[in-house]
Amino acid sequence: MTTTLITGGTVVSATGRGLADVLIDGETIAAVLQPGSVLLGTDLAASVDRVIDATSRYVIPGGIDAHTHFELPFGGTEASDTFESGTRAAAWGGTTSVIDFAVQTYGTRIQDGLATWHDKATGNCAIDYGFHQIVGDVTEDSLAALRSLPDEGITSFKLFMAYPGVFYSDDAQILKAMQVSRDTGMLTMMHAENGPAIDVLAAQLVEQGKTDPYYHGIARAWQMEEEATHRAIMLANLTGAPLYIVHVSAKQAVEQVAWARDKGQNVYGETCPQYLYLSLEDQLGASSPEWGHFEGAKWVCSTPLRSREEGHQDSMWQALRTNDLQMVSTDHCPFCMKDQKELGRGDFRKIPNGIGSLEHRMDLMYQGVVTGELTLERWVELTSTTPARMFGLYGQKGVIQPGADADIVLYDPNGHTSIGIGDGKTHHMNMDYSAWEGFEIDGHVDTVLSRGKVVVDDNQYLGTKGDGRFLKRGLSQYLV
Repeated sequence: MTTTLITGGTVVSATGRGLADVLIDGETIAAVLQPGSVLLGTDLAASVDRVIDATSRYVIPGGIDAHTHFELPFGGTEASDTFESGTRAAAWGGTTSVIDFAVQTYGTRIQDGLATWHDKATGNCAIDYGFHQIVGDVTEDSLAALRSLPDEGITSFKLFMAYPGVFYSDDAQILKAMQVSRDTGMLTMMHAENGPAIDVLAAQLVEQGKTDPYYHGIARAWQMEEEATHRAIMLANLTGAPLYIVHVSAKQAVEQVAWARDKGQNVYGETCPQYLYLSLEDQLGASSPEWGHFEGAKWVCSTPLRSREEGHQDSMWQALRTNDLQMVSTDHCPFCMKDQKELGRGDFRKIPNGIGSLEHRMDLMYQGVVTGELTLERWVELTSTTPARMFGLYGQKGVIQPGADADIVLYDPNGHTSIGIGDGKTHHMNMDYSAWEGFEIDGHVDTVLSRGKVVVDDNQYLGTKGDGRFLKRGLSQYLV
């Protein structure tokens, strides 16, 4: 096995930072040592196979993005990133583990959907990966199948209160699934929007000739997210199920999560970079010479971008500081404008929902450290440590300590990253545009190790297809 010593860097955890050397033996971390320690010998650097100089850089656990969608069929097309292209882009951005969603659609079996997703991913991933299970058809058979998933390392499932006719579950179905969550300890993940009401509003807008992407955000009003969030919380309260609200975007939905948590309920929430930086006015309402008012289709996602004038973005940052929201994932579900997003020209309801952010999450959240929104430690906690704890990976992932996988990122706070398509910019996702074009980051991912293997270094990709392994997850380590 190859031995590696990372020396001279500042190791940052969720609880502190300090100068330390990290010794890696094969795929795992063997020791974290004070600089100059002779505990393992007087000249450790001379006895290892490789020395990585991390002077002036942060040494952090690799990022974990717990909400991605590769090759997801949606809106008459399919998410443009494959498991190969998406996980490679993740590595470029300092993310070393992802949790994607295996999909059960109406009229199909959970076991078959899971097998399909294993087939898509096996041998194709650049980094380690796991699965949540989407339950799109709550039946007695699928409820029975859910109970067997923890034995396969899948300990969370997702329900939808939105998308009638596609993934939607009614309250009775949600209640039954949450009873399984209570009995097994599995984490119920919820897309919390009132889908039937949204569909009425959307149809009325189109009838009025309001068909541009901007009206996607108007139809999916914050009241629809607040109401559904509260309803999910009450159903979880009744059943005793732990609940995780995905992609929280409205400040009123945060208030519902905080209310439940203050009462001691096992309710958690994530937000995404788009809800911290982007807005209804600036992005969904954008126009360009090439696309006209359809430019906003680049940023159509659900839940939608919210009004900056109403202060939702500031509330998301605050919730991350106060732990009313515990994590930042991406809901990475990319589509190209050409032949995909443009399916919705003339009717915003037909625009495939999704934004590509996986490659940029670590950088975008670090910029929040630069601007004073977050501490350095909270950055690591939100992007790595809490995802590991929330989804049953902590100890193996999310931390730099002996016995953990050597998923490590060397991050240069004195570096610079320009996001976008073109020379001198970073964009490795399989998309024909960047939702983050023009964003400048006061930091840079220099080196990425996945289980001890250097997969990115000095602006070069050194990994290979199939480097990633399937992660069998335990139950959540975050519940109270």
